[in-house]
Amino acid sequence: MSAEVEIAPIAVGEFERLLPLIAAYQRFYEVEEIDEGRNRAFFRRFLAPSEDGLLLGARHDGRLVGYACLYWHFSSLEACESVLMNDLFVEESARGRGVGRALIEATADVARERGVPFVEWSTAPDNHTAQRLYDSTGTQRSEWFSYELRV
Repeated sequence: MSAEVEIAPIAVGEFERLLPLIAAYQRFYEVEEIDEGRNRAFFRRFLAPSEDGLLLGARHDGRLVGYACLYWHFSSLEACESVLMNDLFVEESARGRGVGRALIEATADVARERGVPFVEWSTAPDNHTAQRLYDSTGTQRSEWFSYELRV
C-alpha cells in the first residue's frame, strides 16, 4: 500500500460502507444465507459508544479495506474482562500489506485502554493465511478446543 493504513472506530456515517465487508467475511466462511438487514441490526450495536463492543475500521486512501469486531468479553478463570476479537477481515486486494497486523495492534491498544489483560480470538483450522499472521505477532496459540451446539 502506498500510504499508511489508518485504524479508527467505525463512525455512524460510514456504517453502511462496512456492510459489504461484513458480507464478504461471511462469504469467506461460507455462510449460506447473508441477511443484510440482520447484519445491519446486529452490527450497529458495536458502534461507539457501546456496552457490547467496538467496530474498528481499516482505511487506505479514505476507503474501508478491513475491519475488526470486538466484543467485551469475560474470563471466569482470571475473574476479569477481556476483549474478544470475534471478526478480523481484510479485503483480498489489501491482504499481505500490514492491514490485519494494524487491526490486531489497534485491538491490543483498545484492550490496554480498557485496562483488560488480554485479547483472544480464533480462526478456522484451515485458514493458514490468518494463522501465519497470528503466529507472527508473538501471540500464544491456545490449547483449548472450541465446541458449538446448534439449538
